[in-house]
Parts: sequence; structure tokens; C-alpha cells
Amino acid sequence: MKRPSRIAIGALLVAGSIGSAFAQTAQPYNSGGPVTRAQVIAELAEWRAAGYDPLDWIDYPQNAQRAGQIVAARHAQQSGATLTQ
Repeated sequence: MKRPSRIAIGALLVAGSIGSAFAQTAQPYNSGGPVTRAQVIAELAEWRAAGYDPLDWIDYPQNAQRAGQIVAARHAQQSGATLTQ
């Protein structure tokens, strides 16, 4: 009887530690603080102008990455910085 209870306690400890690892908060993408609804809409419009289509789920990772690179390049060009890959 001692062995199954030790196994159960061990399993609970492992599950608890895994759960707490996933529950930790991640650093936000934009650490400048909360964004407004207008800022989110403006960013979406900027991504759509760069070729991102949120309804294109077939080519999802590729079109999002491509649009993200275009938007980042535009931001770098506007700020006068260079973008390296």
C-alpha cells in the first residue's frame, strides 16, 4: 500500500511542478505598456498593407512571417536603422 501512495504523491508533485512552469507569465512582446484598440487596428492595417491576410489559413505561417519582415523593414527604414536577418 505504501508503494502506490508514494507513486501517486510523486505524480502529483510532477504534475504540480509542470503546471506551475506553464503558469509563469511571459514577457510581453511590446514592453511599452498596454496598447489601445486604435493601435491594434492600425497595426493590423499595416500588416494587411504588407500582404498579410488573416483569413489565409493555408499559408498562415509563411504569409505572417513575410508580412512581419516587411513591416519591420518599413519601421527600420522610417527610423533610419538597418534591418539584418
